[in-house]
Amino acid sequence: METIAGIFDSRREAERAIQGLHAAGVPNDRIAFLTPGKADDIEAVPHTDTEQPGMGSAMGGAVGGAMGAAGGATLGAAAASLLIPGVGPVIAGGIIGAALLGTAGAVTGTAAGAALEKELAEGLSHDELFIYEDALRNGRSAVVAFVDDDETRERVYNVLAQAGAESIDAARESWWLGLRDVEAEHYVGQGGDFGTDEVSYRRGFEAGLHPKRRGIPYPEATRELSDSFPDLAGGDAFRHGYTRAQSFHQNQRDRYKS
Repeated sequence: METIAGIFDSRREAERAIQGLHAAGVPNDRIAFLTPGKADDIEAVPHTDTEQPGMGSAMGGAVGGAMGAAGGATLGAAAASLLIPGVGPVIAGGIIGAALLGTAGAVTGTAAGAALEKELAEGLSHDELFIYEDALRNGRSAVVAFVDDDETRERVYNVLAQAGAESIDAARESWWLGLRDVEAEHYVGQGGDFGTDEVSYRRGFEAGLHPKRRGIPYPEATRELSDSFPDLAGGDAFRHGYTRAQSFHQNQRDRYKS
């Protein structure tokens, strides 16, 4: 199972991408849609009394009290309203939408994720979660598709591109460019050579933003980091980047508490 995602400047573009995925044969239970918004926004989505098989058990009954089966192509099988720490209110569409954000701290995410089919749960990559969060904080939307064959993969890439998607790799580079000058100044102030150490520093920063490491000081994460990043984790640049990521995430949580 491979995850393919696109970041969109507008909700309308993301909705157009979902319609294209449906036309390309990608089923609702293989699509997730994330967009900034509150529960009130879900009420504008056409609803139907007909649930897709498994939708009720997958989403449970406790996702903010604001979910339902969508009748159109907009939100797929279900829509949930979530308040994500450090991000704000988010509409998660599709059976797997809420699970994508579950380990980011949404109280309802665990319930949604626990009941996912095993193959989908294993396909969720939280290494890129901070990219989705950054997009949502900036008013952008994300569409994520799960594919398991080459033919579908090509169709999905084409649909997302035609709908105006920015790739996750491109979004990751833009995200870092937005932080780079501040992080370089900080690192140089600590006596480091950012020109030489940027790669290691950035890897540490990104490692610190992984949901399973948030709020965990570097000394407590050393063993796991050494296993995951054996060639980098022992270096000062990586450690500085990791520590800065912890502060960055806490600042985002404080900023978006409301």
